[in-house]
Amino acid sequence: MTVPHQDPAERRVVVTGPPRRTRRTSGYYRPRTEIDEQTTLGHTYVRSLMRTQLRAALTVFAVLALLIGPLPLLFAAMPDAHRLEWAVLGFGLYAPLVLLARWYVRRAERNERDLVRLVEDR
Repeated sequence: MTVPHQDPAERRVVVTGPPRRTRRTSGYYRPRTEIDEQTTLGHTYVRSLMRTQLRAALTVFAVLALLIGPLPLLFAAMPDAHRLEWAVLGFGLYAPLVLLARWYVRRAERNERDLVRLVEDR
């Protein structure tokens, strides 16, 4: 009995499913995966970001305490200066508060950019 000759193109099988084995890249480091999977290293990255954000917030709080804290003592020392009190509270504090808020937002965004740059560049 003879087997009919088959064309090699007819024997070819096309596989369209997902690959069974994924090729591992040895030595390839992915910090974003470390953060997503909440490994110890990822936890360290997030904790570092939180620490720098807390440092910026505590700096803003300290400046606010030094700026606003002595005002009651100043107002108590001048009991008849009601217009001065309103002027200081209404106009004198507005510009420093806006500048402090701008500084804080820029600092927080820079901290986040630094973490992203650290994670992406490694």
